[in-house]
Amino acid sequence: MGWFLGLGTAGLVLLLLSLLFDGLLEGVLDGLGGGLDGFLSLPVIAGFVSMLGFAGAITLGTTGLGAGAATGAGAVAGAGAGWLTWRFSRALMRDDAPTTPRGEDLVGSAGTVVTPIPAEGYGEVLLTLGGQRLKYAAKGSEPLARGAEVWVESMLSETSVAVRPVER
Repeated sequence: MGWFLGLGTAGLVLLLLSLLFDGLLEGVLDGLGGGLDGFLSLPVIAGFVSMLGFAGAITLGTTGLGAGAATGAGAVAGAGAGWLTWRFSRALMRDDAPTTPRGEDLVGSAGTVVTPIPAEGYGEVLLTLGGQRLKYAAKGSEPLARGAEVWVESMLSETSVAVRPVER
């Protein structure tokens, strides 16, 4: 039973090391992966070894079965724990966050002129992109005074837009 408890403890220590040295020890198993997409990561191996040890110790201590049956029961429980760890870590790593706002997302949005826009040339408008207020250079089809409300017609560059006045 001591071997099983030692394996369980070693699995927990390996899990602690993988959490403390996040990614530092992962390179050790990169060559072994062969397209398993994280199935041989340290948390998965730690979960397997830990469950193998503790389930084997429980099986050995509570039943009259020998070490071979305890090892088999521990291996089955360890495989289940490793698979669950793998699925859980994949779910945590998945990035389902909305896409990063881009300048093209400004087309059709409303803004306010902060520096007057002359008939020929650029002024400045204040626009909201991704919840953040940003100032862009703006060119209009007609002169626009400070404080005028405008719609963005198109992106001229990464830092400038074409606008038209809002008609009410």
